[in-house]
Amino acid sequence: MIKRLIIMLVACGLLFGGIFAYKAVGNHFMNQFFDNMPAPTVTVTATTVSTHPWREQQTTIGSFAAINETQLTTEASGIVNDIMFDNATSVKKGQLLLTLDASVDEAELRRLESVAELAQLELRRYQRLFRDKNISESELKRKESEAKQAIAAVDSQKARIEQKSLTAPFDGIIGIREVSLGQLMSPGTAVATLTSVTPIHLNFTLPEQQLSTLKNGQTVSATISAQPDEVFTGTVTAISPVVTPSSRSVDIQATFDNPDAVLRSGMFARVSLDQGEETQNVLLAPQSAIQFNPYGNAVFVIQEQDDALTVQQRFVQTGARRGDMIVIKDGLQSGDRIVTSGLLKLRNGSNIKISDNERVQPSEDLDPNVVNQ
Repeated sequence: MIKRLIIMLVACGLLFGGIFAYKAVGNHFMNQFFDNMPAPTVTVTATTVSTHPWREQQTTIGSFAAINETQLTTEASGIVNDIMFDNATSVKKGQLLLTLDASVDEAELRRLESVAELAQLELRRYQRLFRDKNISESELKRKESEAKQAIAAVDSQKARIEQKSLTAPFDGIIGIREVSLGQLMSPGTAVATLTSVTPIHLNFTLPEQQLSTLKNGQTVSATISAQPDEVFTGTVTAISPVVTPSSRSVDIQATFDNPDAVLRSGMFARVSLDQGEETQNVLLAPQSAIQFNPYGNAVFVIQEQDDALTVQQRFVQTGARRGDMIVIKDGLQSGDRIVTSGLLKLRNGSNIKISDNERVQPSEDLDPNVVNQ
């Protein structure tokens, strides 16, 4: 009985030992197969690093504002008699825009003119009587005062009639009218908005650290989303003498000629100012090619090896950014080819294939613009 039990235990041991040995040998050969299996080829995009002219710039966001902008209103009450402007059209300073019914005021003016004329006749008669010593000087003075009061009443009535007319206070573009013919208007009722467009101001702010590089007359470049491919140029015309305590920034105002009235009040603009007059040649790379890490920024440099393309990670020192590009201060040379997309799938020695599809190639624009679809 004991002998049979021993034989069964030995047989079970041999059976399980064989199973474990089979598994161990299988795993060994499987691991050896995967270790020797070549890494898959990764499809990436690439670019060649090169030098470009570079001038230090300060960029910010600004807003255009009209030099003159006002809401046109009437000074007097009355019925709208005539509207002499079209919506969104140019008007000149002094151009008549609107009139109120002034028939009652004009009738009163004619009455006052008659009173003034009679007062002048009376004054001349009293002057003759005074020369003949038939009246006293005080009586003459009283008549002179009455004549002056009559003339003043005429002038006052003329001014009242002028208030029934609305004229443009400056050259500009008038907005959409807010009144209608026959409407009863009270003083201060809005008629339309008048905005000057040529020239126009651009208001923006810069950090106080940039004060030393700012000066009146400095060139300012601006782009707007309405015309992203066009760069507008103006000059700095005002620098605030105070720094805003909450933001530690300085208010700047630039002036643009705007001859075609393309720039409008309220438009946002991307603003750039050149800092310094020297242009340098610097090494630029797309920002998409950089792996930004706390321990250092790196790129994957493409190398040719045995008729195949591989990559090697290399740490670089980066500088200023502009648009899609970034300055490379150290770590690369002009002519080096680097990977610009697909970086997450790469490691040192990875085999790569460079895609020639331009649609997947990251942008390399120094001044990119977002186009609203």
